[in-house]
Amino acid sequence: MIHGDRAGDGAHVPVHGLDAPWKVARVTGPSMSPTVRHGDRLLVRRVRPSGRVAPGDVVLARFPSRPELLVVKRVRRAVPGGHWLEGDNEFATDDSRSFGPAVVVGRVVIRLWPRPGRLPAAPPIWEQPI
Repeated sequence: MIHGDRAGDGAHVPVHGLDAPWKVARVTGPSMSPTVRHGDRLLVRRVRPSGRVAPGDVVLARFPSRPELLVVKRVRRAVPGGHWLEGDNEFATDDSRSFGPAVVVGRVVIRLWPRPGRLPAAPPIWEQPI
C-alpha cells in the first residue's frame, strides 16, 4: 500500500491515476518481499487505461473496492475489470485474493534506493501454471 509518498502496501495520488508521467514511490510493508522491501524507493511510469502490462510485471495499482489504497503488486493475469494482482510474499499480503481485480496506474521501472537497479524476476511460485 502507499500512504502519502509511500508504496508497497499504500499512497495518495489522484484517484483516476498518476498526476505525472513518472512517480517515485516509497514502499511500506512486507507484501512484495523479497523482491521489494520496506523503505525501497521505486521509479514508476504512468500507464494509461489502454496501456499494456504483462504477467510478471510489478505495478502500482488501485482496487476499486479500496480506492484510497495505492499498492505495489505483481500482475498475475488480465481479468474482466482489470488485472489480478498478487504480492510476492504470500504470508503477508492483501491483494486480489482479498479485494478482487485492480486497475493498474503505473509500471515499476527500477528501484532507485537503496539497491539501485532492475527488480529481480518473479519468485519460482510465479512460474507455475495458473
